Amino acid sequence: MDYQQTLDYLYNSLPVFQRIGGAAYKANLDNTHALDKHLGHPHQSFKTIHIAGTNGKGSVSAMIASVLQAAGYRVGLYTSPHLKDFRERITVDSKMIPQQAVVEFVENNRKEIERLEPSFFEVTVAMAFDHFRREKVDIAVVEVGMGGRLDATNIITPILSVITNISLDHTQYLGETLPEIAGEKAGIIKSGVPVVIGETDPATAPVFITRAREADSRIYFADQRYKSANHQGNIFHMVSLMDGYDFEIETSLQGDYQMKNLCTALAAFDVLGELPKNSIALTREQILQGLGQATVQGRWQVIAGNPRIILDTGHNEAGLRYVTAQLGKQTYEKLYFVLGVVADKNLDSILKLLPLDAHYLFTQASLPRAMDYRTLAEAARAAGLEGDAVPNVPEALARARKLASKDDLIFVGGSTFTVAEIV
Repeated sequence: MDYQQTLDYLYNSLPVFQRIGGAAYKANLDNTHALDKHLGHPHQSFKTIHIAGTNGKGSVSAMIASVLQAAGYRVGLYTSPHLKDFRERITVDSKMIPQQAVVEFVENNRKEIERLEPSFFEVTVAMAFDHFRREKVDIAVVEVGMGGRLDATNIITPILSVITNISLDHTQYLGETLPEIAGEKAGIIKSGVPVVIGETDPATAPVFITRAREADSRIYFADQRYKSANHQGNIFHMVSLMDGYDFEIETSLQGDYQMKNLCTALAAFDVLGELPKNSIALTREQILQGLGQATVQGRWQVIAGNPRIILDTGHNEAGLRYVTAQLGKQTYEKLYFVLGVVADKNLDSILKLLPLDAHYLFTQASLPRAMDYRTLAEAARAAGLEGDAVPNVPEALARARKLASKDDLIFVGGSTFTVAEIV
């Protein structure tokens, strides 16, 4: 098979959660352990940092990987989902896995894949770890796909675990309450491995503290160590709550929510330097350089001006709460909102957050899991949101461009897959 045929095989022969939802979800690690054994336990060849959370884990993963790379380490980064190119999921020193490496991995392991019948995600995790071993990375930053306890990435024993925050998302798999979801995320806390928690939430902190105590793991809350006083664009004014030191970080990442993500990343750097073994000491210069170079597509990303067009992948209640707060700080004549969501989202919790004064283009990404644009439009109109129903994302953006004047704002969001068709 060539590269495109290999991708078709992965997408069409294996259950893909991002495309079909729950039918692809595997509630155990059996396949992952079997693939790992088949490959000779590649993840044991390098150090890892494991990152979970409802929102922010992609940004924090990118920040940590970028700083480690600035410090001279050879760094693997595994994230999901991708926006445009499958190979975005697996990078070494910011370079995507080569197409030929994807082809060879599938060719070499196709018999075992077909014997085990793993999910798409389980195969990509195995592919990432195998690639990182072949590329002799010093350390890999590994982002959880969903949850934590039963996520395919959770076969690793990292030197540090990070949990960014907890909010309601994927409740049909992770639980209906914040403590239940926190319990699933806390599943990445390993015996004797320190953990950084991004936010101190009265509903979830006891869950993390209890799990850390059971695992004899030191626990740190990032918002008790750092705060962001304010930011202007991509310049963030940070304050250490430990000694009062204040400083500025300039990064390509924008959006109010990056204030919390920066606090989480800074706390992680502190803990990495304090490890009794496997210590990774980072200088202030390396941290500032790495954070300045960190990039994540689709996070409050401005892609055009006159009119401005902004993309953001926030897709659950907490993520969209940040998005709408950020939109409220923008200056424009009229807001045009291109909105597409996936079918398993709780529409009531999402629609009530969205601005009533926007003109919406209700649309649908081109994947089976996307909510039908007419269903979305009907529910949105019942919630008081007005606009047009448009069958696909490119057409919806084109309609918004036609309607908007140079002083208006066009926002595209609601799901990662809506954004992926524009970025």
